Amino acid sequence: KLGLERFHSVAILGFNSPEWFISAVGAVFAGGIVTGIYTTNSPEACHYIAHDSKTNIMVVENRKQLDKIMQIWNRLPHLKAVVLYKDSIPERHPYLYTMEEFLELGNDISDTTLDYIINSQKPNQCCVLIYTSGTTGKPKGAMLSHDNITWTSAHCSRAGDMQPAEVQQESIVSYLPLSHIAAQIYDLWTGIKWGEQVYFAEPDALKGSLINTLKEVQPTSHMGVPRVWEKIMEKLKDASARSGFMKKKILSWAMSLSLERNLNCSSRQFWTRLADYLVLAKIRNALGFSSCKKHFSGAAPLNKETLYFFLGLNITLYEAYGMSETTGPHCLSGPYIYRQHSCGKPAPGCRVKLVDEDTEGNGEICFWGRTVFMGYLNMEDKTKEAFDEDGWLHSGDLGKLDKDGFLYVTGRIKDLIVTAGGENVPPIPIEDAVKKELPIVSNAMVIGDKKKFLSMLLTLKSMLDPDTSDPTDILTEQARDFCQKTGSKATKVSEIVATRDQAIYRAIQEGINNVNMNATNRVHCIKKWIVLPRDFSISGGELG
Repeated sequence: KLGLERFHSVAILGFNSPEWFISAVGAVFAGGIVTGIYTTNSPEACHYIAHDSKTNIMVVENRKQLDKIMQIWNRLPHLKAVVLYKDSIPERHPYLYTMEEFLELGNDISDTTLDYIINSQKPNQCCVLIYTSGTTGKPKGAMLSHDNITWTSAHCSRAGDMQPAEVQQESIVSYLPLSHIAAQIYDLWTGIKWGEQVYFAEPDALKGSLINTLKEVQPTSHMGVPRVWEKIMEKLKDASARSGFMKKKILSWAMSLSLERNLNCSSRQFWTRLADYLVLAKIRNALGFSSCKKHFSGAAPLNKETLYFFLGLNITLYEAYGMSETTGPHCLSGPYIYRQHSCGKPAPGCRVKLVDEDTEGNGEICFWGRTVFMGYLNMEDKTKEAFDEDGWLHSGDLGKLDKDGFLYVTGRIKDLIVTAGGENVPPIPIEDAVKKELPIVSNAMVIGDKKKFLSMLLTLKSMLDPDTSDPTDILTEQARDFCQKTGSKATKVSEIVATRDQAIYRAIQEGINNVNMNATNRVHCIKKWIVLPRDFSISGGELG
């Protein structure tokens, strides 16, 4: 009715909501392509995606998002209508509709017309566009087909032991951006496939309200990116640091028993069950996880500290691994497919291989199967670069396979540091070791490409501004606890950096010395380091 053309996009700009889901499914049924846009995008970033995807219809959440589109509408030749679904329309425009007005337009469209459009669609045609972050250039629109979406929804979720509604009613909380493939496949398409109950978090979920929603919903399954799990861990550590001596001791006792049991299958089952009943179950309940049987992590590797912390709470984090270009998860862990530090095995019907393996068995991870995307929209050259002559998709990630077919992601090819002496140094294990050794450190970044030795940039854990999520100058409770143990009275990052606080700097040097002692060889040692005055952030430009 509004002139949506076949293979043109319906762009959705808003936080997770029923309207987001309805707009996405409606777009597919009408023969369009679902294109999510991040709510944090600038008007120019919105323009790039809308123009590149030939957006015909734009669905926006509120006036804030509408303002962005009004600034760029005259430069979008394919845009025919905008639908606003939360706020009232501030000023009338001939092609601007509320959701109610928009839905009324469809009342006189016959089922025969809709059935014709649906039946004319083919499995190998594009129905979803996922735009990559574009940190190394323009964002690339990964084209996902009907078959990509339906296959991944059915088979990857079963590998993760998600149950159909007639067997068990799964309930989940939708809160991660639906413009990202991880949330879209987990919340929306898998939710439809298995009849899950989907609850929507508040827009400030990642600023602190997520726990309240989880406690209210008590989901049976939960998926988070590593930073979400890290935030939960940091919040619990801060709460523990503020508690009394006895509570700390009891929690430490319970978590150490649980960790030992989960790592080594300890025989001390009575004490482990007692600790779980008296202590750990109450913590899981306070987090909203008392009914949660499956806890997934994806989109980036989990560090060892986070993995072990949750094992200490008797929560196993099942890692998934894939890309936007593999419709999200290509390899998964689950209750029946699990090995510590591994992201599991390829989903049914999918394959993984390693190319250019080194002497330690590390090679580039390549994908094959029905999760693999169609190509990049309007970027044939980039599509050709992504595939080899045999049709395998190259990830750019390094990994190992064990004898049982479990995959371990060990780094990224582009992350490898090549020193002036020509030695290859993978930075992530060094950075993780420093963060584990020094609980005050938030981010550690190794520098050393074409240099004679390795240096490191360090940032300290600081409180986040509740409105902007930007790092403040105030140290977290855990960081202040570290300061006290070293004999420092500092409570702010600036106090430590400005005075080069002797106690803190000495403790950091000792921690780095310990990491260097365990280094693979001398080339992997950190020779110099500096503490930066502010933690990394999106607004600061360090995080994409």
